[in-house]
Amino acid sequence: MGLYQERRYRLGCRDRGLVSFTARVKETDLWITAPRDLTGQAVESILRHRRGLEQYAHQHPEFLTSLKPLPPDPWAPPLVKAMLAAGSAAGTGPMAAVAGAIAQAVGLDLALLAGEVMVENGGDLYLQSTQAITVGLEAGNSPISGRLGLRIAAESMPLCLGTSSGTVGHSLSLGRADAATVKAADGALADATATALGNRVKSVGDLQAALDWVCEVPGVLGALIVVGRKLAAWGDMELVPLEPGGQG
Repeated sequence: MGLYQERRYRLGCRDRGLVSFTARVKETDLWITAPRDLTGQAVESILRHRRGLEQYAHQHPEFLTSLKPLPPDPWAPPLVKAMLAAGSAAGTGPMAAVAGAIAQAVGLDLALLAGEVMVENGGDLYLQSTQAITVGLEAGNSPISGRLGLRIAAESMPLCLGTSSGTVGHSLSLGRADAATVKAADGALADATATALGNRVKSVGDLQAALDWVCEVPGVLGALIVVGRKLAAWGDMELVPLEPGGQG
């Protein structure tokens, strides 16, 4: 799942009076915002979901290594089922969905305790709030990075965002997009589809074909791609300018 990497973009988040905290277990590193500190409950949730995932992967080693979809397994834990389904929809291996799946699973657990919660897992987000949220767009060295945000209306939540990059971070990407972001109700689907979308973009000339593909993936509500100075978007993606330091 990769080594820990400091995520400096978290420092720009504005919490609107809510409490922000980190919950880490092995490779899982979540940044969470909620009405109160739920670190203990978050760690417990991570441990429970990871336990089922790790046990399944031990029994099915191909689950960790396959870059292609694997068949559904009715006996798998819920998190694994979600990852298998997302991989099949996006045409990826199931591990392409792990960050988004965990973000949503932990977010749902914490929402039962606190109502409002935002969970970030390496660029993959689970959002549940009674107020609109603007998520800053981080796209590496692109001049667009940090200048635009994606506004999420309160009535559209809970909602998930998945982001992949071929130029930022340590996650596997076969493309060269500075950012490929997907909006969906399902976190595993958003994550796996963002990976597949980014894989399709080797240059600016691939943007239209990539959007033509993503709009056909069932369950995807919107998507955007950044390559250098170019941005292409499809679906329900409300972009707004950011004030300096104004993400979150």
